[in-house]
Amino acid sequence: MDARLQQLTAWLRDELKLSEFTIAPASADASFRRYFRVNHKGQTRIAMDAPPEKEDCRPFVGIARLLHELGLNVPEILEADLGQGFLLLSDLGSLPYLPALDAQSVDSLYGDALQALLKLQSCPLPASYSFPLYNEALLINEMGLFRAWYLEQHMGLHLNATQQETLQTAFEYLAQEALAQPKVCVHRDYHSRNLMVCRDNPGILDFQDAVIGPITYDLVSLLRDCYISWPRVQVEAWVRDYHRDVLQRGIIEMNDPECFLRWFDLMGVQRHLKATGIFARLNHRDGKPGYLNDIPRTLGYVREVAVRYDGLAEFAQLLESLIPVAAVRA
Repeated sequence: MDARLQQLTAWLRDELKLSEFTIAPASADASFRRYFRVNHKGQTRIAMDAPPEKEDCRPFVGIARLLHELGLNVPEILEADLGQGFLLLSDLGSLPYLPALDAQSVDSLYGDALQALLKLQSCPLPASYSFPLYNEALLINEMGLFRAWYLEQHMGLHLNATQQETLQTAFEYLAQEALAQPKVCVHRDYHSRNLMVCRDNPGILDFQDAVIGPITYDLVSLLRDCYISWPRVQVEAWVRDYHRDVLQRGIIEMNDPECFLRWFDLMGVQRHLKATGIFARLNHRDGKPGYLNDIPRTLGYVREVAVRYDGLAEFAQLLESLIPVAAVRA
């Protein structure tokens, strides 16, 4: 066992007084966190290992409690040692949405996920002031990952001044469009690898980076998932239905389905630029090449949407000139 796993095992045994338990890897994510399934007397729990010099468990604990109060199915915090970076959580099972999704199951699974999202977005903002605000600087910095890690590091491109200006103009345009949207609680990674199929569907994971931000952000994360894609006509139908639902719930007052779809599309470009940069960074910095397989789908979304909007016309042309079509084919 590695040193961290030895420490975690000792914590479970010596501090929590568990006896005769087994521990096995449950999952890992794109961060430095790891998860282990602990079997003790026929019951399973999840132990989180979050090295304190790399990860801060406090946001996870605080947001988990808030989301639980909202009635969302998130892991219950059973035990915590923030100094060591260890948590013991309730177990939401081992079946993520991703392998369970197909043409027959998607409407039911997404229906549950969208109802949970409505519940999250109905959260009164005064109760969520501890969440950071998704501001212009954060939005633009995220898109900067696309330039630094995908274009420059991964593709080996050196942009000239005109190309840099075109890219920056697009980033600022997308940020302003995002900031024009109504603000709600945003999970920030609401997709098929962080949603679990379980009795109280869905189980929701990886929420520690939650912010206050644009209403379509989590909707894009779900419906234009970086790990699985659906026909545009089907996605648009889901978006229109969701717009109707947020209107009926009083979450927004803007009764313009086309404007809502535009918000959704442009928010998706911002998110997918960020994701492309993160996938490249995971390969080059963190030694996790598997995410490179998801770049064609993710960039494919960007290319598909960019050609639809005048405000991104020059950016779409830049993409065409810099990146081979094969690299952005979903």
